[in-house]
Amino acid sequence: MDESHLREFLQKIKNGKISLEKGIDYLKNLPYQNIEYAQIDHHRSLRKDFPEVIYCEGKEDDHIVGIITHLLERNSNILATRIRESSARLLLEIDNRFQYNKIARVCFLNQSIKNNNIGKILILSAGTSDLPVVEEAFITAEIMGNNVEKIMDVGVAGIHRILDKKERLEDANVVIVIAGMEGALASVVAGLVEKPIIAVPTSIGYGANFGGLSALLGMLNSCSPSVLTVNIDNGFGAGYAASIINKGMSQTH
Repeated sequence: MDESHLREFLQKIKNGKISLEKGIDYLKNLPYQNIEYAQIDHHRSLRKDFPEVIYCEGKEDDHIVGIITHLLERNSNILATRIRESSARLLLEIDNRFQYNKIARVCFLNQSIKNNNIGKILILSAGTSDLPVVEEAFITAEIMGNNVEKIMDVGVAGIHRILDKKERLEDANVVIVIAGMEGALASVVAGLVEKPIIAVPTSIGYGANFGGLSALLGMLNSCSPSVLTVNIDNGFGAGYAASIINKGMSQTH
């Protein structure tokens, strides 16, 4: 439940449309709801401006469906990451408004439209192989109410492809840079613009990439102080952090 729904609910109590007793029973479960295998944090959207996100990898289908069904009862926006296609089909049977992105392994439902009159987040990828991480970051930032754009395949092997994008880089409040191999793109972009850079190392690469470790270490060791690095393949973390920065910057302008 976000702030607007809480205000609406309290107004119904005030106007007598909902009894005081029913209102108290409902509010008892507002902070969190214990459903044995999960304790659903219904209060998170009030604290963090976005509901609890469901990380689905390792969860049984009935647990995923149960958690999301309880969130739906509170008119929450739903974001389920690392979800299996079979699990996503079950959610679509529950509510056909769900959207499933197979590449990103993300299923989502936007029940409350956010105000998008804020600054821009730009997502860059070094290569097309990074697309799953790009899509996860894009969907996360977009459902959180941001204006998001992406530019694909501008890695350092053809540096001229990013140099002529300077105007679009300058137009963004935050830039997410997603790259595998040695992860050099983040440092290059950070050297071009005065923007916060959120670097996402990916597991794309040959043997000495070590599943993304080489890109992670390269980004952590960037000589540019404006590079902030998240975990390997963590498009969700990058999109979430970029949203917080973008909204903070937009509020100060």
